[in-house]
Formats: sequence, C-alpha cells, structure tokens
Amino acid sequence: MNRLEVTEKIISTKVAKGIQWADVAKKVGQSKEWTTALCLGQMTASPEQAKILGKIFGLNAEEQKWLQVVPYKGSLPTAVPTDPLIYRWYEIVNVYGTTIKELIHEEFGDGIMSAIDFSMDIVRQPDPKGDRVNVVLSGKFLPYKEY
Repeated sequence: MNRLEVTEKIISTKVAKGIQWADVAKKVGQSKEWTTALCLGQMTASPEQAKILGKIFGLNAEEQKWLQVVPYKGSLPTAVPTDPLIYRWYEIVNVYGTTIKELIHEEFGDGIMSAIDFSMDIVRQPDPKGDRVNVVLSGKFLPYKEY
C-alpha cells in the first residue's frame, strides 16, 4: 500500500459513485481546490479530514493514514506536461512568466509569491462567446531578506 494507490482508489470511487469534488470539500470543511489537491495526493490531511474522506471513499484505517503523510509535491509524470490542459498552464508560465515576475517585482520588490501561504479559486464565468475559466491565485508576498 502507498499514497498513489490510495489516490487511485479515491479517483475510482469518485467515478463509480459520481461524486463531485465540491461536495467532498463541503464535508471536509475546506475549499474545493484544496480538497481536490488533497485527494489527488498533493496535500496532507488531518486525522479528522482523513476519517471523513475514509467514509466518503470507503478507505480503511491504513489508507486513511496514508492521507496524513506529507506528500512528494509537484509529482507530474513528465518534466514537460503532456496533458493538454496542464500543458496550457506550462505554456502560460513560459509565455507570461517573465511578465508576471516583472510586475510582481515592480509592485512588491525583490521576493516571491508563496505557494504555501496560498489560495486558489476556480469558477465558471458565463460569456456569450463561450464560458470562461476564471482562476484566481493568491499568495503571500515573501521578500528576500538582506543579511
């Protein structure tokens, strides 16, 4: 048994039962974005969250413990993503990454946007020309210190 096997079981059960991530998130008490990342193996569950997920996805005690292990984050199968949707994010960073960096530095100074003190919101934005994906990423600015 390992974390990947637990993730695969969660996904299989989600598909078989027609479960929605937003419904899981409500039961866990976190955002759909964070809860989905947890279920896909990118976050660490508390014992209480693991128990709730255990009930939803039929996970035994050992499988629930795997949800509480700190994961290896950013574990895509290839260096350059091949999934079309994930590749578009890679493309966005390749094309606009220097622009994002420049504008953050101009506004905040020398530092980074945290992916730890971070939140994300993904919503459908109706548009007569075709619905749009609205993604808001919000990370705390962390300045580099002088020493």
